[in-house]
Amino acid sequence: MAGFRSLARQVRDPRSDLALRRYSLRKCLERFAPYGHRATWDHLCSRAGFDPEDRSPDPVRLVAALDELEAARSVWLTYEAGFAQRRKKEKHDGLRSPGSVDDWHRLTWGGFGVAWCDDPGIHPHEPLAEVLRRLIAALEREPGAVCPVCSGERLVWKYDLAHEPSSGPVCTACGIVVPRPVLTPEALAECRRGRLLVAVAG
Repeated sequence: MAGFRSLARQVRDPRSDLALRRYSLRKCLERFAPYGHRATWDHLCSRAGFDPEDRSPDPVRLVAALDELEAARSVWLTYEAGFAQRRKKEKHDGLRSPGSVDDWHRLTWGGFGVAWCDDPGIHPHEPLAEVLRRLIAALEREPGAVCPVCSGERLVWKYDLAHEPSSGPVCTACGIVVPRPVLTPEALAECRRGRLLVAVAG
């Protein structure tokens, strides 16, 4: 099975068939897709300026989409390296019990679904790397009460998500499932109550 870097080389190879280059970019999303496969593909196509169903996109636009994906992957891999180093030190110092960030991180190792968007058509508009920087910054500071990506204040609790965890707070502005560790217990409780109120009202 080809790795991310090998697939990226195929996307950039001007000698390759255009359909294969597009296919290789889609395969890259099996290794790294911050919003999930479909939402990340929709985001990349939108930002690079080609239709998600276009089987023969402009090669320059295809490479632009790959550039954005690679920039985001670099941000995430740097974070993961630091995270692994921190956990190693904590274990060495006798801290064996993982915290809530660690529990969340186990579900997103490799960057797949780190900012999951359950609706593939609703996702942040900013570059992926910027979205991940904002998310990482939120994970490294005290929890808050708003979306770490867009500062949206309207979070709704949704069930039956197509990713683990299967329920959680979703930002109605940018569409991401907000990682629980970045929200205060009060914000999480309010979000859950809001979901129940919506259910009763509906």
